[in-house]
Amino acid sequence: MKKKSVKWWTYHVLVGGFAILMLYPFIWLLMSSFKESSTIFVTAKSLIPDPWIWTNFVEGWKGIGGNSFGVFIKNTVILVALTLVGQVVSSTLVAYGFARLQFRGKAFWFAIMMVTLMLPGEVVMIPQYIIFAKLEWLNSLKPLVIPAYFGTPFFIFLIVQFIRTIPRELDEAAIIDGCNTFNIFYKIILPLIKPALATAAIFSFYWTWDALLGPVLYLNSPAKYTVSMALNMFLSNETVSNWGAMFAMSVVTLVPVFVIFFLFQRYIVEGMSTSGLKG
Repeated sequence: MKKKSVKWWTYHVLVGGFAILMLYPFIWLLMSSFKESSTIFVTAKSLIPDPWIWTNFVEGWKGIGGNSFGVFIKNTVILVALTLVGQVVSSTLVAYGFARLQFRGKAFWFAIMMVTLMLPGEVVMIPQYIIFAKLEWLNSLKPLVIPAYFGTPFFIFLIVQFIRTIPRELDEAAIIDGCNTFNIFYKIILPLIKPALATAAIFSFYWTWDALLGPVLYLNSPAKYTVSMALNMFLSNETVSNWGAMFAMSVVTLVPVFVIFFLFQRYIVEGMSTSGLKG
């Protein structure tokens, strides 16, 4: 019993120490959001603000370029919603085709899809920009949203692996009952892959909410900026950067991320453990 008690305390002390280490950057960010901009890095070793500057949140919410920070949050929410729906719906349909349907060249096209999964985004960045420029889609959400409706390789692979864990006997029973391919997908497969869909939706939310490179490439008007672009605009190479306001708005933009994680973390674990590790 004594040996078990020592192991228990050792385990929890180590885990607690790593947890504090991992949380320290966020705690530093939170405390810095209440400090004067000119003293944030001077007093970096001291976490507790002295004095507490609450006006950083007011100044940060005023935004930039005549647009309040609420405008940037609204733009980001719209982008996230449209992208999330497109990625999840299109990836689910493609995954169902790879996992259940039989067609010529199925293995070849699945291999091509996996190759695109390993392809760095920087490789296709310039060709995509040229295409979108010729389509006159620049300074709009189209280059960021429309590609999401053609499937996302990572989500396709994730959902394919999940569907493969569902017995084919369910499909055969549904066929006997008179279901066609779409009915099997809608009534049998879709309800059973909710954990995988939730995992894809959560990852889509995180990636789109934090995205900076795509919006920087395609959005030119401040009224269409996302929160990541707005945070970057608080920094200036010519004048004094408003670090306090930027940190304050960084805390605000982290709130939805933490809320989504704590509400749906079990879906992430279930979706990844059930589908991601099966061949």
